[in-house]
Amino acid sequence: MFTGKRPTDAMFEGSLTLHNFVKMAMAEQVANIVDPTLFQQLVMGEASSSINNSQNQSPASIYKVQECLTSILKLGIACSNELPRDRPDIKEIVTQLHAIKNTLLGVGVHGGMRASIAT
Repeated sequence: MFTGKRPTDAMFEGSLTLHNFVKMAMAEQVANIVDPTLFQQLVMGEASSSINNSQNQSPASIYKVQECLTSILKLGIACSNELPRDRPDIKEIVTQLHAIKNTLLGVGVHGGMRASIAT
């Protein structure tokens, strides 16, 4: 969902899969693998939010979204490991998703939970 690509996309031939594509690209930047419309909507949303609320959105909010997207993609990689025994259990997934949400919303900034996904 976040890459805007399907597992059956024509670019995934041979040993290249959606899972491998995201895993290899994570070394780069998240902006290179997510669907560009996510960032366009973010920028457009901030522009209209700034106009409507007379506030200037800082680049820090874009960084926060990139950090959360990175965590979500890492979680997606962990959940799509080839061997089921290598995948996290649902309790761990829910905990990590809550941590990502809290990071995005700024909950727990002072000593609270941070989203950290092990790869």
